[in-house]
Amino acid sequence: MKILFRSVALCFFALALGCANDQKVQRQADQFDNNIHPAELSQPEVNGYLTAIGRRVQAAAKIADAHGYGPKSHFVKGEADQWMFSDKVQFHLVNSKTLNAFTTGGYHVYVYNELFQQTKSEDELAAVVAHEFGHIYARHVHKGMNHNMAAMGITGLAGAAGYVVGGSDNGAADAKSAASVSQMATQFVNMGFTRGDEAQADELGFHFYVIAGWDPNHFGNFFKQMIAAGYDKTPAMESDHPTLASRVKATDTRLASLGAGATSRVVPNIATPEQFRRYQQTAVASAGSIPNDQQALQAKQMLQALPRSCWVPYEPDDQKSALDELLAELHGKPDPAAGQ
Repeated sequence: MKILFRSVALCFFALALGCANDQKVQRQADQFDNNIHPAELSQPEVNGYLTAIGRRVQAAAKIADAHGYGPKSHFVKGEADQWMFSDKVQFHLVNSKTLNAFTTGGYHVYVYNELFQQTKSEDELAAVVAHEFGHIYARHVHKGMNHNMAAMGITGLAGAAGYVVGGSDNGAADAKSAASVSQMATQFVNMGFTRGDEAQADELGFHFYVIAGWDPNHFGNFFKQMIAAGYDKTPAMESDHPTLASRVKATDTRLASLGAGATSRVVPNIATPEQFRRYQQTAVASAGSIPNDQQALQAKQMLQALPRSCWVPYEPDDQKSALDELLAELHGKPDPAAGQ
């Protein structure tokens, strides 16, 4: 009966959240930011630089919006989508040893300091920011949140159905089995959506990047750097991201479509190479006096499990562990953190 209760409760929790809209996603994003805030660098010079890159991307995206460019999910009737071009959108540098960047879909874009340190130029950093803003522009986190909540609801219903079919003697075992099979199926289906979202964010980000005036020839440089560092080992069908090699190929195709005038609109970078390296050094020095992301996010299970769009081809450790704990509760297994 306890398994049945958990299955049904999780199902109704998912249904109660309903479809994600801008306001719901923004509230969840703000809650996440409250939790990770202690790990955000507050060095004015570095923050100002990252924000300047973000504002340049936003301005380019607003031009694209005015020309009707983008997916249907961007042009949602009844949604005041101009919020995403406002100064309320914040670009945060987070103290972390994880090579990553992500957005929670609301007013927040996060670049981890490890990623900042591994970029070799402003062009590479701007490509990351443009990609993440592409997720906001297309409302990908809205879709990811809906998929995850639907998956949790389907899994809960499958567990409840297993309990009823198995009867009082075998219900618990059948519920676990049904929920497990359902969870694997829904996770696999959701991977395809996420791969598509990442590819679309690359496409949108490239468009913003070109409009903003960075050299389009450099948009794929960080992909290539990550390939060289060994981040492209997971087969596409087993990952929620497209392979880095496929993203480089897609970028080359977009470059070719620009033709001979690809660099005609290039404008100077915000920072010189020397200034860029100084910002990196300042970020390292500033990070030593604040908590890292794992310390800031401890014990925020459900919030951590919510969908976040990420740059690198793997899930952050905190998100994987949070999802594992939720599944353990669903399947009636001991919480792995309970004995700590």
